[in-house]
Amino acid sequence: MPQITVDYSATLAGDFDRPAFARALHTAVVEIAAAKPPSCKTQFRRAEDTAVGDETEGHAVVHVTLGLLAGRSEDTKARLTGAVLELLRRHVKPAGGLALHASAEVRDLDPSYRKLDG
Repeated sequence: MPQITVDYSATLAGDFDRPAFARALHTAVVEIAAAKPPSCKTQFRRAEDTAVGDETEGHAVVHVTLGLLAGRSEDTKARLTGAVLELLRRHVKPAGGLALHASAEVRDLDPSYRKLDG
């Protein structure tokens, strides 16, 4: 915990500083949600195809999902999603006039969540 997934349009591959974003995001999660630094895990998933409305070009999408153990307040979750959006603003610089659609959500991990320590 936390489990973080970042889905992003392939057109952003060269315009998204993913390592810097992950480091800054992990810091924010520790500060805002009281996570432990070694517990922060982020996976980036590149999406080859993106469509917004009926358009398949000119748009890029980034969506960040943060899964946390239950117990964080709604205020904490809102502060965290706000921090994520600010970090995306800093670390994603779409070139070529792409319209960026960025979003984030924080959800509680299911009670069945377990992990294997390595």
